[in-house]
Amino acid sequence: MPIIKSAKKAARQATKRNAKNLEIKKNIKSALKAFRANPTAENMAKIQSEYDKAVKKGLLKKNTASRRKSNLAKISKALNAKPAKKTAAKKSTTKKA
Repeated sequence: MPIIKSAKKAARQATKRNAKNLEIKKNIKSALKAFRANPTAENMAKIQSEYDKAVKKGLLKKNTASRRKSNLAKISKALNAKPAKKTAAKKSTTKKA
């Protein structure tokens, strides 16, 4: 049990962070389970989104998430489920003077 005030605070923060990380991991696992049960484009988009969130929060490294998404895309392609495409906003081609 921590005695110093800063150590007590660090322990509280670690508990909160652990809870958030477990929630993110749970979301990833449930999305992955849904994708494996029914590999549709919607489920593919959901699992990719969950991996991106985990990277943004620092739970997974960027290349790890990229590798996992790539493997899922291979599975999806093999089962003829089209991967979700990101829609980019069109940029204006007119120049302002």
